Amino acid sequence: MQTYGNPDVTYGWWAGNAGVTNRSGKFIAAHAAHTGLIAFAAGGSTLWELARYNPEIPMGHQSSIFLAHLASIGIGFDEAGAWTGVGVASIAVVHLVLSMVYGAGGLLHSVYFVGDMQDSEVLQARKFKLEWDNPDNQTFILGHHLLFFGVAVIWFVEWARIHGIYDPAIGSIRQVEYDLNLNAIWNHQFDFLAIDSLEDVMGGHAFLAFLEITGGAFHIATKQTGEYTKFKGAGLLSAEAILSWSLAGIGWMAIIAAFWCSQNTTVYPEAWYGETLILKFGVAPYWIDSVDLPSGGAFFGHTTRAALTNVHYYLGFFFIQGHLWHALRAMGFDFKRILKEPLPAQLY
Repeated sequence: MQTYGNPDVTYGWWAGNAGVTNRSGKFIAAHAAHTGLIAFAAGGSTLWELARYNPEIPMGHQSSIFLAHLASIGIGFDEAGAWTGVGVASIAVVHLVLSMVYGAGGLLHSVYFVGDMQDSEVLQARKFKLEWDNPDNQTFILGHHLLFFGVAVIWFVEWARIHGIYDPAIGSIRQVEYDLNLNAIWNHQFDFLAIDSLEDVMGGHAFLAFLEITGGAFHIATKQTGEYTKFKGAGLLSAEAILSWSLAGIGWMAIIAAFWCSQNTTVYPEAWYGETLILKFGVAPYWIDSVDLPSGGAFFGHTTRAALTNVHYYLGFFFIQGHLWHALRAMGFDFKRILKEPLPAQLY
């Protein structure tokens, strides 16, 4: 966190990031506890949606976001291929159990294990200490993140290949073999809203897995080459700078997901998310339903697609603002100057 040259600065309870800035053990504790909260939200929300699900109303008209995601990857269908919710409760309960495991891990790292990994008695653990302006340390940690992401993507590709996912073109579950067509993958960078082939979707994921695992191995195995200059980040790498980049990444992904969800019916089938949306502009872009639904229920009667799209967009928008805030602070800009210095005469 930016201290503006004051090594004894203190932060309020609300500045939670300040407590883990230079304490990698506490940083891991926060990660584990955050994962537990996400797992708890996923499990609890899935059970809530399942309890209020009405089979006489299309799922996309019930704002059942978690059920829709599960249905899209082929979970909840009976042997005849009809969605009945079978097995969904079990998955929800597993998430609730995992939330307790992650929560316990967060507590262990917070109150029992060392607050800073460089003080650990375990040699391997000391490698994950935080040295914000040390590119070798940062690239080593980044590499492990990329490996985990790559493995998760492989899991999704293999799930589609072995178990199968929902194909809206035929209205049932089918196994999908990925099509690793590099030309198609490149072209879809610019027209991803129009993707209508699950093989292309899985091919893109397979290529992404390759990139992430290769990049992860590269970052773990390599170190800074040549002099560590300002061009390479010297003096810029900091806890706040890395936080700003993280916010930029998640914000950009949320905005892309919003546009994709609003129009694409291959990855977001109408059967589970509702009809495509109409883009409107006011103070900011927003999407409205293309069909009239009765009021009431979750999100005031809007389709699942409308709820998911708008929430993603506005969360992404505010993440980007957070990125700009923390990026400027990382560069040394003192926002307190705005309150201290008089405004230019032309602004009065």
